Amino acid sequence: MSLSSLDISDIDLAALIDHSLLTPIATDQQVAQWCAEAERFGFATVCLFPSHVAQAVELLHGKRPKVCAVIGFPAGATTAAVKLYEAQEAIEAGATELDVMVNLGWLKAGKTDAMHRELADICDLGLPTVKAVLETHLLSDAEKQLAVEVCMDAGIGLIKTNTGWGGGATVADVQLLKSVAKDRIGIKAAGGIHTVKRAYELILAGATRLGTSSGVNLLRQRDTLEAGADPEAPEESEETT
Repeated sequence: MSLSSLDISDIDLAALIDHSLLTPIATDQQVAQWCAEAERFGFATVCLFPSHVAQAVELLHGKRPKVCAVIGFPAGATTAAVKLYEAQEAIEAGATELDVMVNLGWLKAGKTDAMHRELADICDLGLPTVKAVLETHLLSDAEKQLAVEVCMDAGIGLIKTNTGWGGGATVADVQLLKSVAKDRIGIKAAGGIHTVKRAYELILAGATRLGTSSGVNLLRQRDTLEAGADPEAPEESEETT
């Protein structure tokens, strides 16, 4: 599918991007850079590890971008009590969105009651936007569908396809998740989104948010496209999305 065939005229790309800095070696200087870029370009959030939340909140106080903290990231295998405490601490530091890693072992073992209870307890903390993170490349289609049902029932606001530490978002997975979620909750595509063509394909497939460390580059590619030139360039080596 070519970019020229995509209906993208009404898409505010920047407003859909979680500007993600999820490398374990992120520095204070990088956090400051990500926050400055989020403010400059109008990204939805900066998405960070909890240890960086306080700095980001201070830098973005009163600004449009929100601060999103990842919880139980990237494996999701910590205990429910640890995730709940981590979420509470992130909220106290000023995070206004959470990306909570699902316990995929529970999902695969059919322990959906435990999965539901863990997510519902975090949703009950009162934030307006809590996202549940899957690793779609590790799940069967039936498991993906079940995950959406459990997450919706627990009060989750968006399903996130991937951490970006393994496989990436695919159009097929976004379409599958959307077919179950319909308009009840949103879909966040994450992982491997390094070209504007890919970004638009995922949005048109049903993604309502994008998680990527390449947000600035995506907007540059978009501007090149709008100027009538070819935005496709060799993909840069990224850390994680």
